[in-house]
Amino acid sequence: MPINLRYWELYRSEQVTQNQLRYGRLKETFDLLSYEIDDEKINFLSEQYIHYLPKYNHLFEGTIEILEYLKPKYKLHIITNGFAEIQNNKLNNAKINHYFETITNSEMAGVKKPNPLIFQHALDLAQAKKESSIMIGDCIDADVYGAIQSGFDAILFNEHKKTIPEGIKQVSHLLELKQHL
Repeated sequence: MPINLRYWELYRSEQVTQNQLRYGRLKETFDLLSYEIDDEKINFLSEQYIHYLPKYNHLFEGTIEILEYLKPKYKLHIITNGFAEIQNNKLNNAKINHYFETITNSEMAGVKKPNPLIFQHALDLAQAKKESSIMIGDCIDADVYGAIQSGFDAILFNEHKKTIPEGIKQVSHLLELKQHL
């Protein structure tokens, strides 16, 4: 997990490419385990991981209930740094794609969260205004700070109840969103 998270942070900050993320997180993991493996096998495993990842969809407890609660009241959209091919398949396989009107990914926006341009791209696509939008995300840097710096309100989904700075709205269970929305 720490290696994968670090690579996603590097990816967000434009320090590695998509291919470097996919290869590097596996290579470093095998190196840490002192497991000898050649680049061809790492690349194969990376491709297989991307192929099978969307088929295993874990939804957090309360996901469907909160989406059912929110859908009649709000227009729901997604902003993701995830790869388009993966995100679309995950949403379809989890059978939650119908809750969302638009999906903005970093590939279509040309930048990644927390860059303000991806938030503006999402607003344009959704035909929404930042004053009436709120970002709900699980990454304080990319989602919450990115949204706040772009003029959005934001709520952190802090499932693991990590200590965060005061003044940041947060929930540790998705159904707690009802208290904020």
